[in-house]
Amino acid sequence: MINPIILNMKNNKEKKIKKGVLIAFDGEIFLKSFGVKNFFKKKLVYNILNSFQKQKISFKIFNYYDRIFIEVDFFKKAMKVLKKTFGIAWYAEALFLENYNIKDLNEFIKEKYINWIKKDESFALRVKKETGEKQSKEEIIKILAKNIKRKVNLSHPDKEIFVEIRKNGCFLYFKKNKGLRGLPIGSQGKVLVLMSGGIDSPVANWLINKRGTENAWIHFHSFPLVSEKSIEKIKDLARLFLDYQSKIKIYFVPFSEIQTEIKLNIPAKYRVLFYRRAMFKISEQIAKKENYQAIITGESLGQVSSQTLQNINIIQEKIKIPILRPLISFNKEEIIKISKKIKTYEISILPQEDCCTLFVPKGQSAKADINIIKNLEKKLNLSSLIKKAIKNTKLEEF
Repeated sequence: MINPIILNMKNNKEKKIKKGVLIAFDGEIFLKSFGVKNFFKKKLVYNILNSFQKQKISFKIFNYYDRIFIEVDFFKKAMKVLKKTFGIAWYAEALFLENYNIKDLNEFIKEKYINWIKKDESFALRVKKETGEKQSKEEIIKILAKNIKRKVNLSHPDKEIFVEIRKNGCFLYFKKNKGLRGLPIGSQGKVLVLMSGGIDSPVANWLINKRGTENAWIHFHSFPLVSEKSIEKIKDLARLFLDYQSKIKIYFVPFSEIQTEIKLNIPAKYRVLFYRRAMFKISEQIAKKENYQAIITGESLGQVSSQTLQNINIIQEKIKIPILRPLISFNKEEIIKISKKIKTYEISILPQEDCCTLFVPKGQSAKADINIIKNLEKKLNLSSLIKKAIKNTKLEEF
């Protein structure tokens, strides 16, 4: 078994062939300054290490300037982890021919190519060389291709042979698997996501994850006035998202008393705005207490009456912490497409009774007046109910 350890490649003279996975960083990482770039790389390595250990995959990680090579026993399990790791441009099952020069590599390919390329198949060589290698790419390709007795097709080959020439050896691989790209989780701090259990909020969570945030969730429920279906949906979604983020904290906030107070005192067409204002106030207090740097919602501009610009401003009027809306420019069809891609759709469409549907009448105002809202707010005694809701919030970790 291979021990879980991180190493920098050292140039001993012994020739070895190592089997593993080669990983390319998202190109965006290389636009950063030297210090920031190294920070992002360390976060990515940590995330991979953590996920592999969680899946009980034994491995060794070798760091390069622009690559990570992982010597690993269980390819299928490893590839499944890397498929859902943000910050990776592509990954490939690869051989590392340690301390092989171009002559050694040529002999290796000459001996093995018949196992890779069938007689009736065409091929193309794709060569990348490290700075300092004296021979040009064209010269290297000419040397390697000379002994491959197959038809060359550079534009549409049946098989591709990728070669990367390094100071201490060569990488050899045949297929690049697309990664999720984005930034490594944890590189952009911690945020609190309003998670309803519907279609939109899980997609917003995934998209902001892709930008490198570590996400905690907050869910407002109306139990015991309704069933716990929405709570169970949130837990099911959390288990799914553990493939992307190693752990998730969820704050389950009882909201029924606040809803009842609003229903009894506020005209029907303004109630959703008051529900949302209360949710944001609670989220802000929890975020400040737990050091989350922003609140994330699944709002899309104009999708429903509470998501017009005028009403968005009313809802967030007293909130000081940043509110980010990854879906603000998306239409419903685009959101559903992503939800199906990330496998949240089937969970999201399950029936539920939650605080987003309870006590919500038809005919909500799309253009409320902030002065009317402020005057109506004077009828409410929400501060004590908000304190009570926060006190009775249950935290679960997945």
